[in-house]
Amino acid sequence: MPIFKYKILTPAGSSKEGTVDAKDKFSLYHSIKQDGSTVIYAEEVKKGGLSLNNIKLPFLGGVKMHEKIVFAKNMSKMIDAGLPMTRALTIMEKESKGDLKSILNNLNDSLSKGNTLSDAMKNYPDVFSTLFVSMVRAGEESGNLSLALQNVSLQMEKSYQLNKKIRGALMYPTIILILMVAIGILMMIYMVPTLTSTFTGLGLKLPLSTRLIIGTSNFLVSYFLFVLAGLIVLIAGLVFAFRTARGQRFLDYFILHVPVIKEMVKQINSARTTRTLSSLVTSGVDIVVAIDVTKDVLQNSYYKEVLDEIKVVIQKGGSVSSVFSSHSNLYPTFVSEMASVGEETGKIGDMLLSAAMFYEEEIDQKTKDLSSVIEPFLMIFIGLAVGFFAISIISPIYSIGDSIQ
Repeated sequence: MPIFKYKILTPAGSSKEGTVDAKDKFSLYHSIKQDGSTVIYAEEVKKGGLSLNNIKLPFLGGVKMHEKIVFAKNMSKMIDAGLPMTRALTIMEKESKGDLKSILNNLNDSLSKGNTLSDAMKNYPDVFSTLFVSMVRAGEESGNLSLALQNVSLQMEKSYQLNKKIRGALMYPTIILILMVAIGILMMIYMVPTLTSTFTGLGLKLPLSTRLIIGTSNFLVSYFLFVLAGLIVLIAGLVFAFRTARGQRFLDYFILHVPVIKEMVKQINSARTTRTLSSLVTSGVDIVVAIDVTKDVLQNSYYKEVLDEIKVVIQKGGSVSSVFSSHSNLYPTFVSEMASVGEETGKIGDMLLSAAMFYEEEIDQKTKDLSSVIEPFLMIFIGLAVGFFAISIISPIYSIGDSIQ
């Protein structure tokens, strides 16, 4: 009989893990549900050998952003069409695969016990973000869950597209630099030593640039493993440092002051702030709660501090626009002006959405132009590196020709 590794949520609200013999996964689910527990996951453990089922890697499994977007969109349409929520979840479960399938099954079980959808989603914080749960709860309280799911799907889709555009714009220069470094290391290890032996045998007086390249090559050949280990330690150290509060603060400051991308960084954070706030406020989430949720969406500590200030000001009876206006170094004037108009007209959600759409269009255009902006600098850097290497190698060769004459 197969052995299954499982994790369940007991009726008391605590999680429990273990292994058990069962005929199949269906029988296991059935026996666990009889006790009133909810299955978080259940996987068959293969006996002997290495099984992928026993390996948990961050890039395998899980629920992808695209799956969550499709789930929110389809749920919104089915609920709007009049289907009961449990029926809609059953349909979505049949169409889903992997982790999402079992999660939807558990959500359905939780709803059958009288829980709300937002309460059921809270059991899966790695899948359903605070933003997702808050908007669903607001939709349940306002009686318009369909609109809330539609808004959250649009919010996630815009965020997903924004991240995809940024990664796409940076992909080209990153690949070029990695290839350049790799080729340079290979030349230093395999090509330069051959030339070095030739120059040494002829007893030529080498220029400084050539001696630098030969010295670097000799060092890499003699201590390659140490250099490789040093690079790994350096990268690991930087990753660890940037995960500390001080390191993250320094990185946030640095990103906001890089000449080529600092304006784009400000527009990206402005778009995320305004769209998230707009989605939450439009869905009926309390403004103070909306600010807390928006703060979790942002990654830069400087922008998080602005939202903390907004929360304090609002609780004292102040306005959102006044705080945006006092931080014009982070949020462009257009954000504060749109927020001010929204506060005056009572349509702050619509005005913030307009600001978000404006900056998303700006970012879209800038990401298209980013490669064109970076490419000349990249070509100049590559040209200088290749030129330095070529001159350093060719100069001694010309010296050989001169000595022969």
